Amino acid sequence: MTTDALLVAEWRDLLSRYSKVAHELDRALQAKHGLTMSDYEVLDRIVASDDCKARAADILADLHLSQSALSRAVARMEKCGLVDRSMCVTDRRGVNVTATEQGRALQAEARETQLAVLREFLGAG
Repeated sequence: MTTDALLVAEWRDLLSRYSKVAHELDRALQAKHGLTMSDYEVLDRIVASDDCKARAADILADLHLSQSALSRAVARMEKCGLVDRSMCVTDRRGVNVTATEQGRALQAEARETQLAVLREFLGAG
């Protein structure tokens, strides 16, 4: 096989593995916790931030989501009591998103599901 053909084959393998893991993560997180994979990833980034608070723009920079998809995810989680939104005091254009106690608890539970799926599909531990 040529170098280019090997690169394309490796890319296709990577896409296939990602698709399988993402599908299983989405299925398991929805079934056990009522979260989509994207919702979980947003919540996980917020919880991992200082004081469980993150700027929406920073979350967006970390994830492969459109601004509207992030806004919808945050709105869904806010409606469920998982996060609160507030205006950024240092930049009135910015929005801060803070995980509530309920959101932090759900993230911790869902983290175990995420790790179980990653172990199964990525072969770690």
